[in-house]
Amino acid sequence: MINDGRRRKLPFDPAEALAHLRACDAKLAALIERVGPLALRLDASPSPFESLLESILYQQLNGKAAATIHGRVRAIYGGDPSPQALIDTPEERLRAAGVSGNKIKALRDLAAKTLDGTVPSHSAILKMADADIVERLTEVRGIGPWTVEMLLIFRMGRPDVLPVTDYGVRKGYALTFMRVPRNRAIEAGDLPKPDVVFKRGRRWAPFRSVASWYLWRACDLARCAPPSGRA
Repeated sequence: MINDGRRRKLPFDPAEALAHLRACDAKLAALIERVGPLALRLDASPSPFESLLESILYQQLNGKAAATIHGRVRAIYGGDPSPQALIDTPEERLRAAGVSGNKIKALRDLAAKTLDGTVPSHSAILKMADADIVERLTEVRGIGPWTVEMLLIFRMGRPDVLPVTDYGVRKGYALTFMRVPRNRAIEAGDLPKPDVVFKRGRRWAPFRSVASWYLWRACDLARCAPPSGRA
């Protein structure tokens, strides 16, 4: 994704979040101790239209390929397009940039729903509740709850988002809270159901985004750990 070097401060107090999580869940506290300080950093926060345009282009592609296509699309307009400019662009030109037919339909739907107000402006979305943002943005073709949850955490810095369907969150949960043999890799059958994660996660509110970040880091720790029985 585009990184212009701009990073924003979190809109909540990390020390308060960590104190709450340590106090309410001993096992999560142990994970926090292993991982260390919260290093969640917010990406530059463009408009919802620009964020979702980028998300659609990145879907089902590796990062390098997606970045190339995203760059080609931006080159058409000399930067991020306006919704109307995107609608007015011939499909052939977007296809030549590497955008698939299904993604072109999703992009046009995003543009249309931005123009009719379904997708809120940047200033408007800042005033909306998380649930309302998910409800509104998932009306766009090709945008599901997970995509919006990532926007809430990494673009908007909302503190209380728990993406219970996310593979990394569920794997991190299994590594942290479930008895999984250490001599083998986590398998699909080891992963908790989303409702299990949601139930325990109630105690983490109002800082479930921070808990999620640490569950992702649990996966990183597992990848770095030596095989069982080796120093």
